[in-house]
Amino acid sequence: MASKWKAAAVLTWILAADTVQGLPQPLGTVAEEILEQTTTHESKAFKTQYPPSNQRLLISEAKPVYRLALDNIGHPAQLPFPTLDIDSAVDGIGGLVTPPESTATTDKAAVPVPTDGGVPTGPDGQPGNPSDMNQQDVFQPVATGAVPANIESRHDHPVENQHANSTDPIETNKFYAGFFLGSQTNATFTQPYSLAWSKGGGTLKSFGMSVSHLDPNVLAFGPKNHKIPGDPVEYYINPVGLQHIVLSAGELDNSSVLHTEEPKAFSAHAILKRSPSSNQQIKFPVVQGMGYVTGLYNDLQPIIETGVFFRKVVSAGSPKPGIFKYQVALEDDTHWVVYVSPDDGKDPDLKLVSKSTLHGPRGFIGTIQVAKNPAGSAGEKFYDNSAGAYAVAGHVGGSVTGDVGTYSLSWTKAGKHAHDTPLIMFALPHHLQSFDRNTTSRATSVHLRSTTKGNATAVIGENWTMAEPNLPVDIGFAPWSPHQGSVHGLSEAAQHKILQVAPHELKQDIETQSDLDSMYYSGKALSKFATLVYTVNQLGNNAEIANDAFQKLKKSFARFVSNKQQYPLAYDGVWKGVVSTAGYKGDLNTDFGNTAYNDHHFHYGYFIQAAAVIGALDSNWLAENKEWVNMLVRDAGNSVENDAYFPFSRGFDWYNGHSWAKGLFESFDGKDQESTSEDTMFAYAIKMWGQTTGDASMEARGNLMLGILRRSLDNYFLMQDNNTNQPPNFIGNKVTGILFENKVDHTTYFGNNLEYIQGIHMLPLMPHSPFTRQREFVRQEWNAMFSPNASTPAAKVKGGWKGVLYANLALLDPKASWEFFAQDDFDYSWIDGGATRTWYLAFAAGLGGSP
Repeated sequence: MASKWKAAAVLTWILAADTVQGLPQPLGTVAEEILEQTTTHESKAFKTQYPPSNQRLLISEAKPVYRLALDNIGHPAQLPFPTLDIDSAVDGIGGLVTPPESTATTDKAAVPVPTDGGVPTGPDGQPGNPSDMNQQDVFQPVATGAVPANIESRHDHPVENQHANSTDPIETNKFYAGFFLGSQTNATFTQPYSLAWSKGGGTLKSFGMSVSHLDPNVLAFGPKNHKIPGDPVEYYINPVGLQHIVLSAGELDNSSVLHTEEPKAFSAHAILKRSPSSNQQIKFPVVQGMGYVTGLYNDLQPIIETGVFFRKVVSAGSPKPGIFKYQVALEDDTHWVVYVSPDDGKDPDLKLVSKSTLHGPRGFIGTIQVAKNPAGSAGEKFYDNSAGAYAVAGHVGGSVTGDVGTYSLSWTKAGKHAHDTPLIMFALPHHLQSFDRNTTSRATSVHLRSTTKGNATAVIGENWTMAEPNLPVDIGFAPWSPHQGSVHGLSEAAQHKILQVAPHELKQDIETQSDLDSMYYSGKALSKFATLVYTVNQLGNNAEIANDAFQKLKKSFARFVSNKQQYPLAYDGVWKGVVSTAGYKGDLNTDFGNTAYNDHHFHYGYFIQAAAVIGALDSNWLAENKEWVNMLVRDAGNSVENDAYFPFSRGFDWYNGHSWAKGLFESFDGKDQESTSEDTMFAYAIKMWGQTTGDASMEARGNLMLGILRRSLDNYFLMQDNNTNQPPNFIGNKVTGILFENKVDHTTYFGNNLEYIQGIHMLPLMPHSPFTRQREFVRQEWNAMFSPNASTPAAKVKGGWKGVLYANLALLDPKASWEFFAQDDFDYSWIDGGATRTWYLAFAAGLGGSP
């Protein structure tokens, strides 16, 4: 039997500020004050009866088996573009078109050549000037009404909602989906902590909530890829199933249930009940970046467990009245702190009953908070200072003035001492880089590794403010570069070549290519032809030869607005969103899982960009189509939290700084994203749709998202040689491939060819690409992968990926890119089904590649 022990009663206790050696960065001003202003009191330590062992139990199995295979559910092995034989897809081959002597045109569908550096004119015919924005709120409503009447409402979604309790629209692509999907045992990644319902599994057979945090030494790495310089490993993965701390209760068993309440963009409440009808429960407010894992107990006997074994437990007094602190050392050499706040203020007198279990009093009502402390006594100071308060919800706000965007993350807090206690929250590397001076001063010396995004840093306070300067406000539909801006006027030689090539592609069958059984492929086709029409009309200065294709484009788009495509859209009243009906036929994987909310920002971004072009060229078109396009914007990237029809920001994660593609599919390794370039495409699309329709808030939001994406991609996805957030033995891959919340795998869902893995982060090459794909990164990637002496020379790549690679080369060497697409014996099999040679020529020319 375990011995009984308790700490001496101490009403106010704060750990002394010992000197901590080797901290990764100096403390901020406010953080230093917290250390300086605290008072020293003694604590009484009680070691467990289990002395330190020479063996360190990390994982229950001697040789743990890591799940290395991809989770293919919802991501069928399909290329991102259909194979297209262009010669059989055209009505005839057009010949050489002589450039017109005058650029003037009387075609009513044409827009006058902009005079403001390439920013398209708005629907009122006046040049846009987004740099004039002054504190433009980026979160104004897109629309507030119901979906168009021809979109059928259904309440029979193939994925039943059994565990998420909310009458509001439910976030489908957020970090806590493991709580309400499938077995409900998959991890939720708050960063830096991971939480999972044990549900009787693991060595502990517990029914509580497992908390884990993993250091780099336990990562599992894949084999080396000898085709890439530096021989980087193919993947890395965080072990799963490690139960560092489990917050449980004696009454929980196989009749216990888990429900998710208040599922919002940054938070949810996981409610673990003794039984479905019981009031005995533990509520876990689960918030991105939360400093503690907090359990709110109601009439239960607390049990704190560990699958790693307790080495030492210290009852360390009270940092604040009514809060009882315990220092915990585990057998993996990690240190944790536990804070118990009983509602009645009585000492909970936790008792050690085994090397893996602590028991609390029966009928306990109050909170238990747990945090990992890698920073010694200085770290405990910060945790002590914020004990008794916890975040329950997150919020984002933002504005743009000129080309500077500012956004804030703030949190609603609760707890016994919430009124006078600051929160402690964890920031990711891209946050720290953009913090304003005040927020920077509140960063601490507490650093915990995130699962796939480098080290997280604890920050004191309920709000952060971040700034993104140099937003791409001047990007329009024309080619753009950081040095030249938007380049609307091409050389005479470039115009001549464009008008020589364009007729061949203008005569493709637009209606057939866009009338597909896939929203993704159909959207890509519409975007492709919209960009082609714009290129000929505006960059080639010849609206006449593009007019016939333009009319067919509008007719093809009308099929979707009328909801008469092969698989019409439906409004899903269960989760609340607009989905393809293809998945209602029995296979949720159809169309990349659109019915289950996979990839909506990818799919709908192409439609939105196409609509922006059409509306800019024909402002009369907007009246009948704006509502439908705005519906797509609201579904994939809604701008407000109180929309009755759609959740806020379904895809884009304002905490992580990028989108997640996976929807309602149970996933062992959390959410994931494969195509960063299509993520940026959505931001670019809403920027341009906002500009076309005169929605300044939407345009500003797109600009801000592009700025945030540029930073987050540079930190986590597009890895230059000096990247410090991904493991050193992985960054040679240059792109992450598929980034999950729990692992990173340099591959794709549709194949392992290097041109696939790298190329899915390139396409579509659009005006914003030079902004989000930095030139130095492109140079390093090209030299490592696709240069003549590399393992996969671009010149030897087959099919449409070849065109993708050479279009991407325009970001580095526009002259070489131009020469590739301008060659007389060009093979159209090198152009993928979602692009045109005409646009690629204009793209390279605008970046400086034409003669």
